[in-house]
Amino acid sequence: MDNLLEVKDLHFAYGEHQVLNGINLNIPRGKIVGIMGVSGSGKSTLLRHFGGQLRPQRGSVSFMGKVVHELSNDELYEMRLKLGMMFQVSGLFTDISVFDNMAFPLREHTKLSEEFIRDLVLMKLNAVGLRNARDLMPSELSGGMERRVALARATVTDPELIIYDEPFAGLDPISLNTIANLIRKLNDALGVSSVVVTYDLSESLKIVDYVYFIHDGKVVAEGNVDEVNNSQDPFVRQFLDAKPDGPIAFQAPARPYREDLRLQA
Repeated sequence: MDNLLEVKDLHFAYGEHQVLNGINLNIPRGKIVGIMGVSGSGKSTLLRHFGGQLRPQRGSVSFMGKVVHELSNDELYEMRLKLGMMFQVSGLFTDISVFDNMAFPLREHTKLSEEFIRDLVLMKLNAVGLRNARDLMPSELSGGMERRVALARATVTDPELIIYDEPFAGLDPISLNTIANLIRKLNDALGVSSVVVTYDLSESLKIVDYVYFIHDGKVVAEGNVDEVNNSQDPFVRQFLDAKPDGPIAFQAPARPYREDLRLQA
């Protein structure tokens, strides 16, 4: 299968803190891939390598056949135009309307006429059910509406790859289900590839084609939806069943609690 993005033996550390420890994964064309992991597992650092914000200490990320960290500044800028991003906190500009938020990347990166931009923005907003919200300010949107606008903006330049960073965080069940269904429908309608980075496994398994589980900067399990649901891997089972005990420890590594108390006395 043709892969749009490939990660090979990726290593990265912040100082002496090793975050990525040899990650290998692929994002096939036209598919939705989930990347699951608890906070601090390396998900956000991995995404920064996708866009070339960080350079690997070892290994590589390749996008559309080109190694990202080997690109020049001009080539990197051109590559980023082929990436769409739905940020964890939506990332809408607070001082301009929904319409202008949508139009901004088109005005910034294309030479399209305002008439064409208007038609394109309305089409994208219509796809997420918010064409009538075009004149509202972000502060006038509910949390679910804000996420839908952010989702539409991620698709407005017709990118090759759309990245969703914690798209379900803080949403009520109805909004969450709406966003999940929109991600699936837009991916299939646009023929793009998508990456859903989240810790909400139950909702993600309804829409993804393949899942990678990351822990301590490594891929510890992977598989399609059926393989994940039927897995007996301790890490996957802990994630699926929300168990407090398992390979993922609740407490961060530290000296024994009693010893810590004695040191404070």
